[in-house]
Formats: sequence, C-alpha cells, structure tokens
Amino acid sequence: MSAKKLYTANVHTVGGREGAARSTDGQLDIRLSPPGTNRPGTNPEQLFAAGWSACFEGALGLAAREQGVALPADTAVDASVDLHYGTAEGYFLTARLDVSLPGLGDGVAARLIERAHETCPYSKMARSGIEASVALRNDAS
Repeated sequence: MSAKKLYTANVHTVGGREGAARSTDGQLDIRLSPPGTNRPGTNPEQLFAAGWSACFEGALGLAAREQGVALPADTAVDASVDLHYGTAEGYFLTARLDVSLPGLGDGVAARLIERAHETCPYSKMARSGIEASVALRNDAS
C-alpha cells in the first residue's frame, strides 16, 4: 500500500539564519535571525517548536475523538527546542513537549499523550528521523 501525499509546503530561504523565508503561497513571509541576538525575526528552532506543538495538539484532538474523550478547551502544548554544540557531534537539537490537559485525570491524559506521540508526524520524525534528500539545483542557463 502506498501513501497518499496530502500537502507539500514549499519555502524559499535566502540568507540563512540572517535572511528571510517565504512560502510559495505567500502565507509565510518571515525574517530570520540567529537565536539570542534579539534582532527582528525568528529562527529555525522556534519554527520547529511551533510546528511540532501545533501538530501535536492536532494529534491530541484525534486521539481524544478515538477514545471518546472531550479535549479541554484550554489544552496547550509548550515546545522547547535546544540547539547544542559538541566538539565530537557538531551542532544538534534536543526537544521536548509539555502538555497541559486541565481537568482530565492523569490516566486519561497519559493515554491521549501516548497516542498523540504515536501518530503525530513531527513526533515520528523526532523519534525515528525523516526520509530526506539534498540536491544541487542548477539555475544556470
């Protein structure tokens, strides 16, 4: 059985951590700045944290529906993404989510979080990696 592609995000970035990124549909148009510089703009770590936390909250909603549980209106997911540098490893990321499900018992909340972590595409990527490729695009005529 093959997977059906549901969506492709296309973003063009110029200038790296001190540049800008814009999606082809114009919905994302941001300035980038290195972490900790207080310059205008965001950084890749913040973007990953926003993407993972949003995706995870969506997966929580699916898990709640599967289990016949009403997800609290004030459900929240806080994501932390840390950029590290080690002399042997070079640059690498670590990340964690803190999930708030007010009013749900610990057992129910734990089951929802576990199920969401099993199904969220960002969680899958964080656990197992992602199929990825890098290629040279030759724009020369």
